[in-house]
Amino acid sequence: MAEAITEGAAKLQLDEETGEMVSKSELKKRLQKRAKKAANAQRAKDNPPAAKPAKENAAASKPAPEAAPVDPDAMFKQGWLAEVYKERPTKEVVTRFPPEPNGYLHIGHAKAIAVNFGFARHHGGKTILRFDDTNPSKEKEEYFLAIEDIIHWLGFKPDAITYSSDNFQKLYDLAEELIKLGKAYVCYCGKADIQLQRGGKDGKEGPRYRCTHANQDVETNLKKFRDMRDGKYERQTAFLRMKQDIESGNPMMWDIAAYRMPKDDEPHYRTKDQWKIYPTYDFAHCLCDSFEGISHSLCTTEFILSRESYEWLNKTLGVYEPMQREYGRLNISGAITSKRSIELLVKEKHVRGWTDPRLYTLVALRRRGIPAGAILSFISELGVTTAKTLIPIPRFEQAVRKYLEFSVPRLMLVLDPIKVVISDMVDLENTEVDAPFSPKDKTMGTHKLKATSVVYIDSSDFREVDSKDYFRLAPGKTVGLLNFPCPIKATGFTTDPETKKVTEIQATLDRETKKPKAYIHWVPEGSRKVEVRVHGNLFKSDDPASVEGGFLNDINPNSETVYPDAMIESGFDEIRKQAPWPKTEIEKISNGPESVRFQAMRVAYMAMDSDSTDDKIVLNRIVSLKEDSGKSS
Repeated sequence: MAEAITEGAAKLQLDEETGEMVSKSELKKRLQKRAKKAANAQRAKDNPPAAKPAKENAAASKPAPEAAPVDPDAMFKQGWLAEVYKERPTKEVVTRFPPEPNGYLHIGHAKAIAVNFGFARHHGGKTILRFDDTNPSKEKEEYFLAIEDIIHWLGFKPDAITYSSDNFQKLYDLAEELIKLGKAYVCYCGKADIQLQRGGKDGKEGPRYRCTHANQDVETNLKKFRDMRDGKYERQTAFLRMKQDIESGNPMMWDIAAYRMPKDDEPHYRTKDQWKIYPTYDFAHCLCDSFEGISHSLCTTEFILSRESYEWLNKTLGVYEPMQREYGRLNISGAITSKRSIELLVKEKHVRGWTDPRLYTLVALRRRGIPAGAILSFISELGVTTAKTLIPIPRFEQAVRKYLEFSVPRLMLVLDPIKVVISDMVDLENTEVDAPFSPKDKTMGTHKLKATSVVYIDSSDFREVDSKDYFRLAPGKTVGLLNFPCPIKATGFTTDPETKKVTEIQATLDRETKKPKAYIHWVPEGSRKVEVRVHGNLFKSDDPASVEGGFLNDINPNSETVYPDAMIESGFDEIRKQAPWPKTEIEKISNGPESVRFQAMRVAYMAMDSDSTDDKIVLNRIVSLKEDSGKSS
């Protein structure tokens, strides 16, 4: 029943752009339309009309100038957050990050973490990590630990770690105080009755009114509330409602729930079987903010309607009143972040668990190899406003690409190797060449590569039949091998009689050609065999939740491609030894396998996966080298 109160309040939503109260479905349509318009505008900005493409020639390409770094404090110096501080320019700023420990945090939480911790840091204050542990049936120890770990990974350290459950007795005492003030009552109404009291569907089908339980006297309500506490009622047969303003235009003032008896008799992670009743978020959150002296309670705009209830409760009880303000939530189009939905994906084995690199949980993005610094730079670049932010996946990946471009080394990785036998390598056999880890940053150093008579190139870099618009290897054609002493010319090839696939290419050195038209990557004989996982979008559409039949019908069957026989050059061992990449203070905090990052030349940005062992290296694609990239001929 308590849940029905909250559900009813949420049926009407505020459109922050127009100021209208509209249904969830109408608001969703509006946001999707605006997001599509914004995405098209951003795509036009990020991808201006290209000049006529030059011929493929890695040697002739010039490095792009390094972009100016984003000021991590810019969003606190100007704009919405600066105005929030002006409203309450307190000497001691205290913020809080209050996650519910019922799952793993996602990309939207990264913005909340950056806003709350960053706002306090910028103003010389402190931030409290407070676990909203008021729903024992959904909470597990692994989530508490994972939340602490991911905050640490993002580079933040709470000044204190607290729990709503620390205040259960104090919250209960204030609930009794509210009853004594005539501002709360015990109710037995079911979901259907509550909907009628709230004006029917969407609050527009009839007059609003209070149930008869609101007329109970104080002593009756106190007795019944204590009976709830003592477990004298069947579960979910009674709950405590706040007596607010049923005539208000705000659904969050229509006598919402303050205490409930959970459906399941699940012991609390910390308080065990001490309590039979638990406070709702709308009762506990504002009071815990008050207990902890929070100066600025910063939350997302889905709580904008809750602000009136938040302020009403603190004022009614005469306690210290924090200031709540709401900013736009960060969402990624084409992704699912609902904990319930991800649980279903995991249960039905569509993904490898909460850390699967195709998800947008922070543990999944971390495993994929996306640096914490890239996520924070992305959030800083977006800034903070009251508008809901719906970002297309390509825009997020472009921000990651921009962060990695100048901060990770380069190596050669061949996904689908074909053997190339060079027949006349006698004088150059096993010649060592210096290969730079970065042509743009000499401080990254170099590593040695052996020029061997057997090398491996990618199958996509060879054609059995040549054409004028093709610049890579084909019979009779010359190409350069990156950092190789001399170009090579294909003289023939061998195919498998059954599969008809090319299994070997015969070649010779082309000592006459000084500047071949194209360069391709390669690895020498004896290079390490690795498994490479290339992940694409998990879903086919931009809004999986709206697909007919549910988001499971929108799963992309080709969201992962595995190359089990890929090969990587020996420089990988040096890169692994020197990790983390990039070498920032944030990245040094957590030096896991994902910190072994590099740009696989002409392929993608890569990172080592946690499935790796001493005997088998597994690599994940972080992002492609450019949006929708594919090797052009």
